[in-house]
Amino acid sequence: MPIFRLNEHIQFPHPEYAEDNGLLAIGGDLRPERLLMAYSQGIFPWYSIGDPILWWFTSPRLVLFPAEFRVPKRLGRYARNASFSITRDRAFSRVISECAEVRTERRTETWITPEMQEAYTRLHHLGFAHSVECWQDDLLIGGLYGIALDKVFFGESMFSRTKCASQFALIALVEYLQSRNFQMIDCQMTTDHLLRFGAREISGKEFRRHLKEHIKNIIPYDDWNNES
Repeated sequence: MPIFRLNEHIQFPHPEYAEDNGLLAIGGDLRPERLLMAYSQGIFPWYSIGDPILWWFTSPRLVLFPAEFRVPKRLGRYARNASFSITRDRAFSRVISECAEVRTERRTETWITPEMQEAYTRLHHLGFAHSVECWQDDLLIGGLYGIALDKVFFGESMFSRTKCASQFALIALVEYLQSRNFQMIDCQMTTDHLLRFGAREISGKEFRRHLKEHIKNIIPYDDWNNES
């Protein structure tokens, strides 16, 4: 199949035209309007420094339904005894920067380029991109960030500076999403780490059906950082 080249018009080809590896389109930009349209269709940008913007729709898709979330017993015991605190949207820019920095320190290629960080920070200021932070006293030891559209959360990345800190952030995220009646978390890529928490693969067709069912309104969440 041909790879679609995007232009200044904000539109995407149907996800069913994605290559077997998930690649759907190339080019375009990272304007908030384009990113929000992409995520509402299950499409996400993923590329390296020096490459053009690449847009993906992977199938099968790893998702986590909050009702199916489970915490491994050993981690649950460790969390109850660990000394940490959780916040939301208190340090979004630091979280996304740390997600990129940790990968660089491990000499792992990262898609969280400066351009991507700037784009998602804009979405954060608009009320669509959000973070969960894990602290030990005043030290940021872990966290995650993603996009919230209606009742679907699109997880982007997480980091940990100490044992299990990113997992503590994930537990807090799911608890918060359950309290707000979110129906699905998009995990994008399949990892053993996420499978341990109850994530599972579904077909691209089923994934699109869930998006259509659970994304009715694309409006910002203004109370994400409330303590409730």
